[in-house]
Amino acid sequence: MNAVDKVTLFTTLGPAIAAVGVAGMIGWVLTTWMRIRHGYPLDGSWGQAIYPKTDQESIERIKLLSQENAQLRAELGSIKDRLANVERIVTDGAHSLDREIELLRGRTN
Repeated sequence: MNAVDKVTLFTTLGPAIAAVGVAGMIGWVLTTWMRIRHGYPLDGSWGQAIYPKTDQESIERIKLLSQENAQLRAELGSIKDRLANVERIVTDGAHSLDREIELLRGRTN
């Protein structure tokens, strides 16, 4: 391959290679911008988190959210228990339900 062919090849492929490089950099910038905008942590060159930093406010927020999560889970558990009782009453036959009510009242059939 002579020098003229090398120059022709470079002038032909050079803009395409530059376009791919520029597109890659634009994609990286957009990805970083979207991660920052939506609150995702950014990673450094060795995988360490560089944003957001953990500060006292973040730690307090995590504690509050954990407490709220525990309260909501407890409430959900009690609602599941109530729903199970309602389902049992609804799907139970009328005769056995009447019998149980009468047993609770102290009368026997």
